[in-house]
Amino acid sequence: MTHVVVVGGGQAAASLVARLRGKGFDGAVTLIGDEPVPPYQRPPLSKAYLMGDMALERLYLRPESWYADQAITLRQGLRIDAIDRAASAVQAGDETIAYDHLALCTGSRPRRLPATIGGDLGGVHEVRTLADVDAMAPLFEPGKRVLIVGGGYIGLEAASVAAKLGLQVTLVEAADRILQRVAAPQTSEYFRALHKSHGVDLREGTGLVRLIGDDRVTAAELGDGTEIGIDFAIVGVGITPATALADAAGLTLDNGIAVNALGQTSDPAIWAAGDCASFPAADARLRLESVGNAIDMGELVADNILGEGRAYAPKPWFWSDQYDCKLQIAGLSTGYDRIVTRAGDGGSVSFWYYAGARLIALDAMNDPRAYMVGKRLIDAGKSADPEAVGDPATDLKALLRA
Repeated sequence: MTHVVVVGGGQAAASLVARLRGKGFDGAVTLIGDEPVPPYQRPPLSKAYLMGDMALERLYLRPESWYADQAITLRQGLRIDAIDRAASAVQAGDETIAYDHLALCTGSRPRRLPATIGGDLGGVHEVRTLADVDAMAPLFEPGKRVLIVGGGYIGLEAASVAAKLGLQVTLVEAADRILQRVAAPQTSEYFRALHKSHGVDLREGTGLVRLIGDDRVTAAELGDGTEIGIDFAIVGVGITPATALADAAGLTLDNGIAVNALGQTSDPAIWAAGDCASFPAADARLRLESVGNAIDMGELVADNILGEGRAYAPKPWFWSDQYDCKLQIAGLSTGYDRIVTRAGDGGSVSFWYYAGARLIALDAMNDPRAYMVGKRLIDAGKSADPEAVGDPATDLKALLRA
């Protein structure tokens, strides 16, 4: 009997095994995660779950009973130590698990602050796992002082939760502006104003020099020369693909675990999907850190384990919830040379990214209609006249018929 072993506890892994069973695969399936819970959603960790608005069970992508119902062996809290490619097996302590196909859905790991600047002090937290958020949640009390290091989406989402719960929030971003790596200046300005309106002390172009404390952090020295007292810190300075297992097994790495268009690694019996995997796109390799990519790649790998030979065609989409704003993003903005702003109803707005005459991406703030139209255009490889997009009198749906 063919045995598919999947390593990972997130969206890619869960999507892969569900797709296998949904398409009638009747071989053995084993899903191995190193956390003591079933695969779960990560985006709500820094939002609804941290706010206390989402119960633990609602985080789970599937109820634990579903795996047994689908004849999927779910191994929780089990760490894979090594891959033995010659024996087609993985090693977990003294246990050896053989595979016919192995899928690595190992995700990513947060970048940590160096110990030399206080990164190992008590009260310094990252936001990546359920355990991370459970450890910091009791600190979210009104009046507590929190320093957030990093002005990307994770940092901004944590800042919005902290501000809503009545904490004193200072956010520092070493780059010239928040979201500099991923968004246009217009989007940065929108969220800068939003956070400042909620009392966040937002300092751009200001890095962290060091965290101060004996066993636990009590203060921070910032790049603008100030020292502030804090009760805890949250670090959101990016993530790196979790490639240690693949690297030790001698698989090819290139900005993550390198896979071909089918999702296969340099070993054809080993596949990879999600945050950990980079795939060929145009003249380069691309790695996407998103729920949509994890779902799509997980399903792609399942299809190709079943022999479909389907090449990956990414359709990037993302979202972020901050205060009462839902940001929805479609496409990839790399290479844009023009932004078209479209004002919507009730303060909603969208920013449309063009490279020459080609629409390549869209940021929509509280404007699901603009997002829907823009995403459909981008997914279809179509563009819309920039002047028509920027004219609020233009019927958005008419852009789809142009």
